[in-house]
Amino acid sequence: MIKRREADKEGLPPGRSRLTSPYDIDARWGVKRDTFWNGYKVHLTETCHDEPAADGHPSPGRADPAADEPTHHDRRPPNLITNVATTDACVADAAMTAAIHQQVAARGLAPQEHYVDSGYPSAALVADAARLHGITLVSPMLADVSRQAREGNGFHAGAFTIDWDARQAICPQGQRSTSWIPAVQRGDEVIVVRFDTNGCRACPVRGQCTTAKRSGRVLTLKPRLLHETLAAARASQDTRSWQEKYRIRAGAESTMRQAVAVTGTRRARYRGLAKTHLEHVYSAVALNVIRLDAYWAGRPLDRHRTSHLARLEQRLHAAA
Repeated sequence: MIKRREADKEGLPPGRSRLTSPYDIDARWGVKRDTFWNGYKVHLTETCHDEPAADGHPSPGRADPAADEPTHHDRRPPNLITNVATTDACVADAAMTAAIHQQVAARGLAPQEHYVDSGYPSAALVADAARLHGITLVSPMLADVSRQAREGNGFHAGAFTIDWDARQAICPQGQRSTSWIPAVQRGDEVIVVRFDTNGCRACPVRGQCTTAKRSGRVLTLKPRLLHETLAAARASQDTRSWQEKYRIRAGAESTMRQAVAVTGTRRARYRGLAKTHLEHVYSAVALNVIRLDAYWAGRPLDRHRTSHLARLEQRLHAAA
């Protein structure tokens, strides 16, 4: 039986099920920070190479090639788009990480390292990428959002020592937990760790640890593999070497900008997910042809474009 949905009583349907246009039933509303749009998302995966230094050897930290045109033998090969994925606009980026890895692996194009922005990874995805495809997922992991971590003057979860074999956590004051309970929260396996109420009440630094009045400190941990994966990722991303290495990911923003400026990717010309995906594939092919033509002709693409406003200012000065 079909009946009218009463929004006041039953609420609105979830975004993934809500039709947003009578002309395109695959389109959905999406939001990213202050930008709202009705349509789709495209996820582009491309190769990335270190820039050549003056001696022809790779230089990982450089963002732009030399201004003068290099000789053919020391120019790095162009970055080429190797995978295109299209979803409706309400699909989260993290929901596509595993799918993209499966797509590139099926074609024998799985990279050793995959650089993505912070919307794509999770501890489980980092572990699965390494286990299933041998891919090291390189991305800033979301920070601990607990009160103690935000304030920076308390004992967040990372300050506790976890004894996995004894199934106990040890607080910074040396007290051991009294309860270790595997559970499921929001569909994910977790471990709920509790400390003795009386012991926490007598602790001289209780205020830096918990605000609970009727119980001791409670920790919610991920399973051991995920916990250690997340801890290692957060520790490494604070190092200078990791930050220098991750700079190479900025090239993806240039690719998206080129896709928008050259092929008009931001506006779908057709209706339906299948046709929109085909359009995205054609756009990626066009970008690859442009890059290969520039490489084979020894004519590097202009990486120092001048904005419309800057060109207008130059013309005004020239006319004066």
